[in-house]
Amino acid sequence: MIIQQVGMAGTLESSDIMISIEPNGTKGIEIELKSTVENQFGNQIRKVILETLQEMGIEHAYIRANDKGALDCAIKARVMTAVSRVVEGDCRPWEAE
Repeated sequence: MIIQQVGMAGTLESSDIMISIEPNGTKGIEIELKSTVENQFGNQIRKVILETLQEMGIEHAYIRANDKGALDCAIKARVMTAVSRVVEGDCRPWEAE
């Protein structure tokens, strides 16, 4: 899938994460992370974002993540929602076929 535009998902509330996704040409996946727990969990947050994008077939995207202590499941859900908002076609990976 190719990112066509800028999209967002999430909030800046405690225990949530705001994900912004935008096109990145052919530069691969770049992640800019701001987090209240970056020293402790920054690598894990980046890993969850990257794995989720790879599972969805995204090869090139620029991600801005502003984390307020979100759990892995919330991070994954926000990334999936942001992607579904910016790709062409019907992309709802959480629905059964």
